Amino acid sequence: MSQEQMTPGGKLAHTVYFTLTDASSERIEQLLSACQHFLSEHPGTDYFAAGTLVSDLQRPVNDGDYHVSLHVHFQDRASHDQYQQDPRHLQFIEENKSNWSQVRVFDSYLS
Repeated sequence: MSQEQMTPGGKLAHTVYFTLTDASSERIEQLLSACQHFLSEHPGTDYFAAGTLVSDLQRPVNDGDYHVSLHVHFQDRASHDQYQQDPRHLQFIEENKSNWSQVRVFDSYLS
């Protein structure tokens, strides 16, 4: 399906990969807990998960340059846009960004 065929009114997947400055197990657990607390159960969310790198999967195509991943599927673009401005989302960023060395965001419409 071409990009032109994807419907902007359809489901939207918001996937984020966090690389941490301090990647100790305590700080990884802290970010996972913050994801669960601040980023789950937003209106218009169909799916939420946060997880960690599977370090023993090291095929040439595996990207291992992150510590925590976030996966949120929204019912539509409007739900995603509301989430981006929600006070809980903004508080999550403010309270956790000091330990991020890199954040990669991948947003895509789902077929």
